[in-house]
Amino acid sequence: MRGVNIQKGEPVDRALKRLKTMLDNEGILEEMRRRRAFETPDQRQKRKSRATAKRKRQRWKYISPAQEASAAAAKAAREATQA
Repeated sequence: MRGVNIQKGEPVDRALKRLKTMLDNEGILEEMRRRRAFETPDQRQKRKSRATAKRKRQRWKYISPAQEASAAAAKAAREATQA
């Protein structure tokens, strides 16, 4: 079971906010909401594809130009060896 330690003099609402943030980061709240009702295989596939798209958007948001250039060079080298 997850929990947070409350420091001396800390407001309860701040501790609750930390707990909620921790649970949200770990995906516990989302999983709990998802398990409330039956999910069809089609709904599951849609949910997973949305999550994948979101991860890809976030990944490309934080890529540097140097990383992008090295990735392009590696791709070109792979294509050259295959051809």
